[in-house]
Amino acid sequence: MNRLTRIGVAAAIATVSALALSQGGPPNPEAQAKTAIEARQAVFKLINNQMGPIGAMSRPNAPAPDLAVVARNAARIQSMAEMIPDLFTANTTAITTIKTRALPAIWAGAPDFKAKAEALAKAAGAVADAAKKGDAAAAKA
Repeated sequence: MNRLTRIGVAAAIATVSALALSQGGPPNPEAQAKTAIEARQAVFKLINNQMGPIGAMSRPNAPAPDLAVVARNAARIQSMAEMIPDLFTANTTAITTIKTRALPAIWAGAPDFKAKAEALAKAAGAVADAAKKGDAAAAKA
């Protein structure tokens, strides 16, 4: 796990701990759901942020990608993708007061969801490896 990911995870844990302590006991179900949803959304925003240089290289007539940036970002995506199943252990579908786009199918088909997250991590790792080797064609594929 790289430094950025460790910092993000540490910040998320600190936020959850602070929330629990501020409530004077275990958080209520709505507070737990809010924390889980916010953590999931934060990870997906970070993944989206890291996708920029990777997605840009697949555009027609795109300039040659900076493979060092692609390798770094793909490795970050791999680390975050490995966290996705853990972020969805709490089923938040019963809490309707908090906005989320997470579908009930995530929990109904948990093994499939986990397999897809693992596939994302594996694909990101392959992109990172190809970019580290300087193979832009393999990174694009």
